[in-house]
Amino acid sequence: PSAAVPDPGSAQAIAHDKVVARGWGEDQFNCLVSLWNKESGWRVNAANSSSGAYGIPQALPGSKMASAGADWETNAGTQIEWGLGYVSGR
Repeated sequence: PSAAVPDPGSAQAIAHDKVVARGWGEDQFNCLVSLWNKESGWRVNAANSSSGAYGIPQALPGSKMASAGADWETNAGTQIEWGLGYVSGR
């Protein structure tokens, strides 16, 4: 089953564009949606009070995402870019 087309401009739409640009398939995108639904609900400001993890990809610490951009605290695209790099390294 294919994922629904994400709302244009949404974090999921940004992620979809970035996944496609990396040459990944819809199956990888669907896995990413499931993962980040669970991790953060795709909220840029999702903060885990017990671990300190932050953002859509729940980076620990959140400041690690600064390697993808200075606006890591508020920009979904920056967080997603960092998160995809993290995922591809695993």
